[in-house]
Amino acid sequence: MARKRIDEPTGTQTVGHEWDGIEELDTPLPRWWLITFILSIVFAIGYVIFYPAIPLANSATPGTLGWSSRGELGKEIAADTARRAPIYKAIAATPVEQLPANPALLAQAVEGGRAAFKVHCVQCHGAGAAGGAGYPNLNDDDWLWGGDLQSIETTLIHGIRNPEHDETRFSQMPAFGEILNKRQIAQVIAHVRSLSGLEKPNAAGAQIFAENCVACHGDNGKGNRELGAPNLTDNIWLYGSDQKALRQTITYARNGVMPRWNERLSPVTIRMLAAYVHSLGGGEATPAPASPDIASTPQATEKAADVSA
Repeated sequence: MARKRIDEPTGTQTVGHEWDGIEELDTPLPRWWLITFILSIVFAIGYVIFYPAIPLANSATPGTLGWSSRGELGKEIAADTARRAPIYKAIAATPVEQLPANPALLAQAVEGGRAAFKVHCVQCHGAGAAGGAGYPNLNDDDWLWGGDLQSIETTLIHGIRNPEHDETRFSQMPAFGEILNKRQIAQVIAHVRSLSGLEKPNAAGAQIFAENCVACHGDNGKGNRELGAPNLTDNIWLYGSDQKALRQTITYARNGVMPRWNERLSPVTIRMLAAYVHSLGGGEATPAPASPDIASTPQATEKAADVSA
């Protein structure tokens, strides 16, 4: 206190401290700032009393009002679910192949499927559904199992190559590295590439193809949707058309897996996804056209019945 004094230029008392001749003025706090500070303290005490505020081990103090952001979100979700319920009910009650007869309902299904696709499907097929190596492009008109609404819904429900599920879409290409030698594989690669105009015809490869591949891909290589065998003539390739990719495919085979979504999604969500995928540009009329150059075999007919059951 003895060192405190009145600063002559400002008329303000100092606090009594000095650092190398520099003294600090004991300037009073502005009244508006002091009032605001006190109100902030009062508000903070009130907030702690009325709202969740103090963190605990697994939660927070609930507050006397019982309000929580999670509870508010739950109310909003419940209200939105109630708003959507009539639409979902109508979509669920309409067989997927009959959706185009109701354009308004189809548009609602497509939008619902678009939202579901962003959550569940973009990880493999990409945000634009263009796919990638091993993941089909859903925008084009090339389909392994059919591109009509019912076929797409069946694929979504049962998935592809789910060994624990009897109704899954299933096809298996042999690993021809155990059947053919390297020269024969090179010849059949040349023939397969020639089917889409990438190479000149190869007679030896054509003969090997006829002996080993036509049972699934057909005499002209146009595939068989009942067996999930791809069309080799359209220059659309799931794993690539270069010789290295085809050598890998023919030597070791490919056995990609798609989840069966009936374990994870509701039937109405699957139906909306089917409508969205069908709307992307490559969707076909119902029913899908049969493979043009392959007669149905008993095995194929039996498999088709299994998947559509």
